Amino acid sequence: MAPIPDHPLRYKLANELHARPFPSLKAPTTACYLAIKAADNAAARDRDQDRQHLLDLLDRHGADHPAPGATHYYGQVGKVWLKWEQHTEFMTYTAFAEGISDRPFDPVDFEVFPDDWLDAAPGTRLTSALIRVAEETKGTAIRNHLEDWFVAESLAVSRVLDESATIATDFRIDPAGHMRFAIFASPEAGERRIGRIIQRMCEIETYKSMSMLGLARARGMSARMGDLDQQLSSLVEQMAGNAVDAEETLNALLAISTELENMSAKASFRFSATKAYEALVQQRIQVLREERFNGRQTFHEFMMRRFDPAMRTVMATEARLQAMADRGIRAGDLLRTRVDVERQGQNQKLLESMDKRADLQLRLQKTVEGLSVVAISYYAINLVLYVLGPIPDLFGVSKLWAGALVAPLVIVGVWLSIRQIRKHVE
Repeated sequence: MAPIPDHPLRYKLANELHARPFPSLKAPTTACYLAIKAADNAAARDRDQDRQHLLDLLDRHGADHPAPGATHYYGQVGKVWLKWEQHTEFMTYTAFAEGISDRPFDPVDFEVFPDDWLDAAPGTRLTSALIRVAEETKGTAIRNHLEDWFVAESLAVSRVLDESATIATDFRIDPAGHMRFAIFASPEAGERRIGRIIQRMCEIETYKSMSMLGLARARGMSARMGDLDQQLSSLVEQMAGNAVDAEETLNALLAISTELENMSAKASFRFSATKAYEALVQQRIQVLREERFNGRQTFHEFMMRRFDPAMRTVMATEARLQAMADRGIRAGDLLRTRVDVERQGQNQKLLESMDKRADLQLRLQKTVEGLSVVAISYYAINLVLYVLGPIPDLFGVSKLWAGALVAPLVIVGVWLSIRQIRKHVE
């Protein structure tokens, strides 16, 4: 029996789940992370430029190229291992090097990405980070490191993955322009687990940054939305009066509704993406299985206090924008209903006027018909008398008496003829 044929995408879709494995790393390790995003319309950017940027870096070290059309790469580039990933709106580079520098979070470590290569990037830096993976020490030593490396007020630290490591950051940009992440791995932590922790922390930082773009968009829209809200409220109040110019008000409502729809269309993708990235942030934190470290706030608590309010602002702005658009539509519908009622009243008056005119025309027509009977009868009598000629004289009847005898008959005949013609026309 011949085997059942496979779907053309079966292997491609199955392999996609295994296309981006976590790196295997030992402590101590230094990781340098960079996320690049196109300034405008990132989702529709030229992705060939992303690939060419990667190839420029690989060619500097004579490293092998990824397969054509690949959206990820992992290989040795010089003395480091490089991981590259292409996403919907951004691309990321992560460089891994064995060992750690004597100076914690030394900006020199980031020189694995040359300055001229960074300047030629097809976009702008969304975020960058220095990740220091050290072997776990005693709790007191970790606390001392945290006090030296991070801002205490915003420090988030926790034990993760069944206490296999302690992770810490303050989510602040240091003087060199990078985020700082510290990982203290226990001896029991395997190489794959350390790789997963680094990957999760990079994802949390990237998705957080992408989510915050929605907040920037919401704040940029708030002032104009406030103006439009006042204009919309003012127009609705004016609609309650009788002196409002319906056509002018309807045009103003149409202009406001059009602008609101335009704002909603432009912000729709950003707000939808913000929801998705927010969900990813929360999911990545959840899979770390955090436990509190020395009473410090965890990553989850930091996000709950600092990140969640920003996301609620975005959601509130989106809901407000939709509510304003709905109000504009309802106000327009009410105004159009009012205009329709006014037009029906005008049409009713017009019909009444037309009825009066029709009645007057009917009366005038009857009057004209009466006059027409008289006029036609006059000429018809003269015509009959002319036709009869001398006949009345043979019978000794004067022309006057002949006209008197003929006139009623002619008038009745003319009236009946006109009446018959009118019935035929009707």
